[in-house]
Amino acid sequence: MKDKTCCFTGHRVVPKHQHDSIYEALKIEIIKLIEKGYCYFGVGGALGFDTLAAQVILELRQVYRHIKLILVLPCMEQTKGWSAKDIAIYEDIKNRCNKYTYTSEHYYSGCMHKRNRHLVDYSTVCIAYLTRQNGGTAFTVDYAKKHGVRVINISNYI
Repeated sequence: MKDKTCCFTGHRVVPKHQHDSIYEALKIEIIKLIEKGYCYFGVGGALGFDTLAAQVILELRQVYRHIKLILVLPCMEQTKGWSAKDIAIYEDIKNRCNKYTYTSEHYYSGCMHKRNRHLVDYSTVCIAYLTRQNGGTAFTVDYAKKHGVRVINISNYI
């Protein structure tokens, strides 16, 4: 299963003017992976890039019915402090995914890192939206590279 699994990591803030370009770049890269036999797509459920990735997978699943969206969520309180609109989008994605799991029951300072490592540990490819070399996305990309997971940084195409 790992050899057919791709995960995603990216910033929570996606510039509005790049939204459509990122969405299209995601579609192109995901379709390439589907054509190579990938069928499992793990997303962390965060705002921004994770949400875009999940939405692209749900759209593509209408054509590629065999692909699976798997949400790997850090804790049950992930949406605490989010706007009602963002929570509604999150719940819609959660209701339409093939499976979701929590890496921790409750929030603690390392639960996001635990979620990110889980995503990478069960994947052979990681599609990233990385524009700066600090923070959780940079940590996850470095972790992926150190563990032999191929990283596709779509910010290079935007």
